[in-house]
Amino acid sequence: MALTLNKLLLFSCLISSTVLTAKSELLTSKREKLTRFHVYAQDKNTGTNATVVNVAQASTTNQSATSFGLVGVVDDELTVGPEMSSKNLGRLQGMVTFASQSEVAVLMSINFVFTEGKYNGSSLTVVGRNELFLKVREMPIVGGTGLFRLARGYVHTSTYSADPKTGVLVLLYDFFVYHY
Repeated sequence: MALTLNKLLLFSCLISSTVLTAKSELLTSKREKLTRFHVYAQDKNTGTNATVVNVAQASTTNQSATSFGLVGVVDDELTVGPEMSSKNLGRLQGMVTFASQSEVAVLMSINFVFTEGKYNGSSLTVVGRNELFLKVREMPIVGGTGLFRLARGYVHTSTYSADPKTGVLVLLYDFFVYHY
């Protein structure tokens, strides 16, 4: 019985090694490339069609100068240009948490979901700190799907425009993505 079990274990190890080698060869057969592009997010904070909604807050959030403890969800339209009438590319969806007691900074966990154009069916995931009063903020790209499978890199974000009357904030996201 022990001999048969040893043979079975050896056979199992050989199969696992063959599968891992095949996966490794598949990944190394493709060359990693850098893709740069930018998109605009149409962020609407007020009204019946708001794309940012607060879903939770701490009991002390209203007394905080930095909104510490406020949690929101986001479902913004992604466009080619800064105008709302620009061609739609997809959605920016995720969660934003005000996570600093001393600065207006948020922890963002967001997905850029592409439904049009050359990245249709792909997504990028960004998780990081966004200090809102800086002119340009940098956050890491931690993954992706479709054309961006195994993605890594970073994104620069900046506020393109803000209209306090309408509650519309247009954000520019400039991507630097390494992928296969």
